Amino acid sequence: MDKHTHWQSIYNEKNATQVSWFQEHADTSLRIIQQYENNKNATIIDIGAGASPLVDDLLEAGYANIEVLDISSQALAIAQKRLANKQQRIIWRTADILKAKLPSQSYDVWHDRAVFHFLTEEDRARYVEQVCHALKPNGKVIISTFGPDGPLKCSGLPIVRYDHDSLHNEFGTGFKLIEHGQEDHLTPDGSVQKFVYCFCKMEST
Repeated sequence: MDKHTHWQSIYNEKNATQVSWFQEHADTSLRIIQQYENNKNATIIDIGAGASPLVDDLLEAGYANIEVLDISSQALAIAQKRLANKQQRIIWRTADILKAKLPSQSYDVWHDRAVFHFLTEEDRARYVEQVCHALKPNGKVIISTFGPDGPLKCSGLPIVRYDHDSLHNEFGTGFKLIEHGQEDHLTPDGSVQKFVYCFCKMEST
């Protein structure tokens, strides 16, 4: 099964509030964005967002230029329905981030919760190329993955676990680590998943 079909089937078969990565609010991500990006006209892209409520939280916080990208059109349709008329204020992209044709140097903030840990070594190199292409100089990157004590699989797929050093190292010296931390995510079934996150700033050249 290819990636698109896999994630389409996940969102067709499960309620979006019952998938393991569901959050009622994206508190950690929103806190970092609000702390480090004061410009409400900053362009923010949420990678692999699915039906995540981060877009709702960002709109509520007053951010005006938001893009949401996911490989599953079904996932995006759930978010669009939830937002009702507000969804017209968002740019929606149905794409595989490794193949997406993103505009050059266009984003102030790049956010990814739980996509990066699915990537192979080759895919990770391509992903970082996409970040470097699409992010503005001095742009900000927030990446969150399963930590060293996190699950070994998600939705039947193998993942790579990271600590903050190994996660930051995937992006290299061109990205300055500003903040890192851990997050215990309570899943809808009551189990706890261990996440780590890194917040980096792209060094201007």
